[in-house]
Order: sequence, then C-alpha cells, then structure tokens
Amino acid sequence: MRVHAALKHRNVLEFINAIVVEPGKNAGYFPAIYMLLEIAAGGDLFDKIVPDVGIGEEIAQHYFTQLANGLSYIHDEGVCHRDLKPENILLDVAGTLKISDFGLCSVYKLKETGKTRRLSERCGSLPYVAPELGTEIPYDAEPIDVWGIGVILFTMLAGNTPWDEPTAQSTEFVRYSKGRCFEDHPWSDFGNSVLSLLTGMLAIDPETRMTLSEIFGHPWMMRPSQLANKGVAAIADKLTENLRHTGDLEMASPDVVNAMNVDSEDGDEATRSDRYQSQFTQNLQLFTQTQAGRRYTPHLTRFYASLGPGILLHLMQEFFSQNEIQSNPPKEVQSGQEKGMWKMRVGGFDRRKLIFKGTIEVEPFEMNGIQGSFVVMARTQVCDFILTGTMDVEFIVQGNPISWRQLWKAMVTSKMLEPHVLKKR
Repeated sequence: MRVHAALKHRNVLEFINAIVVEPGKNAGYFPAIYMLLEIAAGGDLFDKIVPDVGIGEEIAQHYFTQLANGLSYIHDEGVCHRDLKPENILLDVAGTLKISDFGLCSVYKLKETGKTRRLSERCGSLPYVAPELGTEIPYDAEPIDVWGIGVILFTMLAGNTPWDEPTAQSTEFVRYSKGRCFEDHPWSDFGNSVLSLLTGMLAIDPETRMTLSEIFGHPWMMRPSQLANKGVAAIADKLTENLRHTGDLEMASPDVVNAMNVDSEDGDEATRSDRYQSQFTQNLQLFTQTQAGRRYTPHLTRFYASLGPGILLHLMQEFFSQNEIQSNPPKEVQSGQEKGMWKMRVGGFDRRKLIFKGTIEVEPFEMNGIQGSFVVMARTQVCDFILTGTMDVEFIVQGNPISWRQLWKAMVTSKMLEPHVLKKR
C-alpha cells in the first residue's frame, strides 16, 4: 500500500487512504484493511472488447500509449508492477486509462542513485507472465513488465491472449518461439508495423526484449492519431465499435431501456449516479433502468429478458449444468435496497485454464406494459499466488474480464436463452 500511495500519475489509479478495522472494534465492519481508491467509473477496459475479435488499431494505439506512459512513470519511480493484465486496466469517468492493483509490485531501483536489484519471487497470471519467471534464476524487473504490456496489446487487438502460458506446455507458445505462428490467425491479421512492435516486446530473451524507450520510438507508436482530438464521445464510440458490429450492445441496451429512460426517472437513483455520469460513460451505455430507477451499471455483461426470475433462473442453471459451470442455488434478497433481487454465484475455468468467478443478479421489472427480468453478470474476486521460498502467500485479484464476457455471450446466444433475450429492433 505504501508503494501505491506514493505513485501519482494520470495513468495510475490513485490510492487515497486506507483504514485498518481490527477484530472487536468498529462494530458493523468486517475486520480487514479497507482501501479508498480513485473511482474508475469507466469500468474495465477489457469489458468493452469482444472476445476473439478485439478492437481496431487506432483505439488500441490510443490506450496502449497511455498504458506505456503509466508504466514508464512507475519504472522511473523504481517500481516493477509484476501483474499487468486486463483486469488491472481500468478507465475513469473521462475515459483515461488507469493502471491498478499493486499487490504484487516490488521496488527494484533506488531513485536517488539509480542502483537496481534483480527480483526472485515467482508471481503473476500464467498467460501474462514472462518466460524467465519459469526458471529459478533471479530476473531483471523492467523486461517482465514490458512482456506484460506486450501480451495486453496482443489481447486488445485479437480479443484473446496469444497462449495459455509461456512454456513448452503450450502448443501456441512453442509455435511462436519457433517462428511458426505467423501464418496462423490472428498473427497473420496484424499489419507489419504493429507485428514488429509485438514481437519486439515479446522477445523470449529478456536481453533482446524492447525497452520502453524503444517502444516509444517505434513507428507504430509515433504515427499520428486524431482520435484524442475528437473528444471522449468519439473515443467511447470507437472503443465499442465491435460490440455494436457483433450485436452485443443490442442485448446490453435494448429498446426497452430507451423507453424506460424516456418515461421513468427516479430522482434518488439519478442523484446517486451523477458522480459516474459523463459523456464518456453515457456513450458507453453504463446506465440502466428498471422500475427501481435509473442507475450506474459498469458491466456491459448484462441483459433484459422477457421471462420472470423464476423461469429464467431455472434456464440459466440448466445452461450452466450443460456447460460444466458450477453454480450455487439462487437466493432471494430479503431486505434492504436489493430486496426482491435474486443472486447466484457461478464459477469455472475458461479456455486459457484461468479461473473465473462471479455473481449473477436477477431482478424483476415491469415497465410500460413490459414484464421480465434484468440480469447483471458481475465478476468477483478470485485468488492468485506469489511463491516465496516454501510458502504460498495468497493475494486477492479479479478474474479475467474476457473470460466473463465469453461466458455472457455463450449464455445469451444459447438455444435455451436467446429467444427470451430482449434486443434492439
């Protein structure tokens, strides 16, 4: 926390304060460390990326430049992030990229003298870790973060990671290491300029891997872009362009939502949502409506259905069972603001063998003669580990937003649910 608190940059999520609640004190709060962080009202960057499709090069360059700027500052402060991956890349209310989650970071350089040290802990998520972490040899700090942003850029452009893990256990990584992947999709879809940048950042030998200075000097990074000058609305539209082309936004914000927004407005909910409201978040369609009122919903993994919660939850459980996804029995919230809402926890493994976990919230709605259910699929926290000697020390991180979007898409397009999902006409 101390390291994160000292980092102040427009592309780093700001750490504001922390409070320790000890057992037996501060009744009403669970004993824990509570951290107050900057609000990332734009949600996850990768929640807006279509799996196996990705985003266009122009918007990818826009956000990758911000990512590289943030990482350059972090390294200048002598800090190595060590856990760069999609779920740690957020957007603020104006659409600015924010690097978050410094739970696995390490100080490797003294700013005053420039003296550096090699690191030895093995940590991170397998699809994003550099190959040198697969050995017992201490490693240089900066190259592993460069590798991480290289995988992130690939994932932006392709909608998935290039491999399960950077080891001989992954067929895709072996083909890459032998130079045999470049006629395969999606490698063959990349232009020569961005391909040379990707392979430079993903050089297997950390000694030959590109540095951040070389990345900033690469032609792909230096080519002019007018996107930033067009305003946040244009950036939001460009970011969600492929979501519209694939029809995903038609299910996240169907006609029934527009009708509700015109005919119904809850003053209290609108007031609570004001802090998240901007031209950027509105263009991302991060606001939803039920009879409870208009509210901020940062997840685009949502949909409206023409069935009531009882029948819909039964169909969802059947879908999970058929697809070997674990789910708990749904429970109805009996009190508070969420009274009448049903919640169900689900979890499993994605195609990259990564754990995904989350909560599905289902609430009834009846607006303008239309009855049904509103469903929000919210990722929850899962566990990663850092190995230090013979002891596993647990850290809490979030599940992959791409995995969660893949699950959402599979469910809303399934034969049993698709006929009941409301869409734009």
